[in-house]
Amino acid sequence: MPDSLEPRLLRAFLAVAEELHFTRAAARLYVAQQALSRDVRRLERELGVELFVRSTRQVALTADGERLVPYARRVLGAQEELLAAFRGAGARPLLVDLNTPGLGTGRRVLRRARELAPEQELMVRYESGLGGAAVELIAGRLDVSFGRFGGLDAGVRAGLGHQLVRYEPMAVVLPEGHRLAALDEVPLAALAGEVVYAGAGNPRTPEWTDLARRLFEGRGISVAPPAPMAVGEEEFERVMARTGTPILAVVDFPATPRTVVRPLVDPVPLSAVSLVWRKGLVHTGFDALRRAAVEIGNACGWLRRPVNGWIPAIDVDMLKRRK
Repeated sequence: MPDSLEPRLLRAFLAVAEELHFTRAAARLYVAQQALSRDVRRLERELGVELFVRSTRQVALTADGERLVPYARRVLGAQEELLAAFRGAGARPLLVDLNTPGLGTGRRVLRRARELAPEQELMVRYESGLGGAAVELIAGRLDVSFGRFGGLDAGVRAGLGHQLVRYEPMAVVLPEGHRLAALDEVPLAALAGEVVYAGAGNPRTPEWTDLARRLFEGRGISVAPPAPMAVGEEEFERVMARTGTPILAVVDFPATPRTVVRPLVDPVPLSAVSLVWRKGLVHTGFDALRRAAVEIGNACGWLRRPVNGWIPAIDVDMLKRRK
């Protein structure tokens, strides 16, 4: 018997107990059905009992499940009272880092979260990369960020929680006159011999540089050496025009004058984008962000990996452990 139980597990149990249907319960909690089933199984393991009798046609409570229902309601009710005591007009804003202006994944999740919790103040910050944001998260100067969790140091990850939001296809930004700019998609093999900028030397984006090195390894593609980061659209355009260096990006990277954004293929490299937060964070706006990520991810197929998709082995292992 465990010393404590996560309220999330009780919430999953109670939703299924009241709906007697895993699909409806998952929709009610804004989570994937697989995640809901996993939480119920974990609760059963921790309590050492079977809570439901499952068949292909119906779900029914066992005697132990019936016994747990009133306890679960009391525990979750007490938690809601506690949270309500710290909500309301005086609740502090939730500080949400979107990395870079114009990128689509975090911005879309934030927009939907604001619709789900219109009474909450969700304020945007831009830290340019998860590596930089993680320091701010742990220090309490940020609440939530987006990025590749698997690229952070293990010691940093230990103080953070994460929820996979999207397998985001990667792309390359090219000057209009580049030899590959006329292609609709750029095969990775076509980049052989190129030097591609991926934020090397930028202390705020080590997870992105690490992803690039893993992707380019064995393919004859080099990561560009450290260089000062161009800040602002005008400076970005000037540096691109002067150097002509391709830039590793994602498909939602905002287009700028005299450049093109081309998806990478054969294979399709993916950036495993997670919602990342400081452990122990409690905020209604944060709950709305998590629900929004699941809702949009399900609607847009963000968590479906293409057959020819590629992500680093370290990310695959971490996501398996998460399950």
